[in-house]
Amino acid sequence: MEKLTLIKNEKYSLFCYPKQRIVRHVLNTFVFGKDFQTLMTTGADAFIKYNCNKWLSDDRSNSALRKDDIEWGQTHWEGRILEKGWKYWALVMPEKVVGQMNMRPIIDRYANMGVEVKVFSNARQGFDWLCSKP
Repeated sequence: MEKLTLIKNEKYSLFCYPKQRIVRHVLNTFVFGKDFQTLMTTGADAFIKYNCNKWLSDDRSNSALRKDDIEWGQTHWEGRILEKGWKYWALVMPEKVVGQMNMRPIIDRYANMGVEVKVFSNARQGFDWLCSKP
C-alpha cells in the first residue's frame, strides 16, 4: 500500500494513500491557527492532486477547535474538497469532552452537505471503513 508522508512533525502528521483515495491527518496535540491552516491546506492540495474522496481525521489529542479556525475552514478549505468530490469522512473524536462537543455541529454540517460521516474509536477502524467505500 503506497503511503505518502506529506508532513510529519511533533504537532501533527499528514498522509495520503493515492490508490485508496484517502487523506489522513493525525493530531498529536492541540492544533490551531497557522499550524491548522498549513495542515488543512496541504491536505486539500493532496486531496485534489490525487483525486481523493475520503478523509480520515485522528483528532484524539486535539481539543475544541477555535471559532477562527472553524470559520477559516468553512471559507478556505471545505469548498475546495467538496467541489472535488469529498464523499466519506472517518473521524476519531477528541478525547476531551469539550472537543467532542465542538465536533458535533461540524459533523452535522458536513453530513447535511452530503458527506457520509462515521465516528470511530480508533484510526484503524476508520481506515478500514474508508477502504470499503468506492
